[in-house]
This record gives sequence, C-alpha cells and structure tokens, in this order.
Amino acid sequence: MKLFITLFTATFLLLLSGCGNDDSPKGEKNTPGNSATLFFDTLYNEQDLTKASTMATPRMARIMKSYGTSKQFARNLVNMQYDNVVIEVDMTNMSLREQYGDTANINLIFTGQFNGNKVDDMRSVKMVRKKGNWYVDKINADPFAR
Repeated sequence: MKLFITLFTATFLLLLSGCGNDDSPKGEKNTPGNSATLFFDTLYNEQDLTKASTMATPRMARIMKSYGTSKQFARNLVNMQYDNVVIEVDMTNMSLREQYGDTANINLIFTGQFNGNKVDDMRSVKMVRKKGNWYVDKINADPFAR
C-alpha cells in the first residue's frame, strides 16, 4: 500500500509540475531573435521600461529612459501602441550565420489589440552581441511609414 501511495504521489506531482502558465518565449536562449522578443515583451506586455533598458545597449537605454515610461517610448520612438501583443520572429530571411557574428538584424511580427481593434505590424531591430549576450542597439525606421 505504501508503494502505491508513493507512486501515486510521485505521478501526481509530475503531472502537476507540467501545468503552469509559462508565457516566456520559446526556442533557444541567448539568440538575437529571442533577446529581441524578450525586449519587446517586457516593453509592451510587462510595461517595465527599467527592465527593458537592461536588454538594450547603453546608448539605447539612455534614449529609453528619457521618455520616462514604456508607453511613451513605444508610442513615440517605436511608433506602435498595443494593449496586449504577441511577438514572433520573422524567420523568412533569417541567416544562421548572423548568430555567429556580433551583429544581427531581426524582423519581428507584432499581432495585438489596441482600443478593441486588431493591429498587425512589423519592425526590424539591430542587435549587438557583447560579452556573449545580445542587446537591442537600434530600432530601424519603418520603411512604410508616412
């Protein structure tokens, strides 16, 4: 009977550990695409400008902090606003070679809601690797903006 209870408890705990709300980005850690996704997720979904600025180069972090809040930064510099957003890396012209260099241009696809309306957009960011970690260096201008 003790063996049965032990096996039941172990199975129950194993199944329970599989349940959870893990909204973190999937895929390899420490890649330029994952780092860019984390940056924008922190900016839009967590709305934490201080945490997002730790994922940027010092020059970009100074620019970010000058806006005061994540909403102001997102509205003015990134030129996108969302109430909630899902961010995906555009893999169509991704080169594996970029991950072995020290810079990468990453295209991100944003799908979200703003004021009850669905908003889809795309942005390109320049990533820089320093001491083994990837940082957002520049948010490239939208070529289709007015």
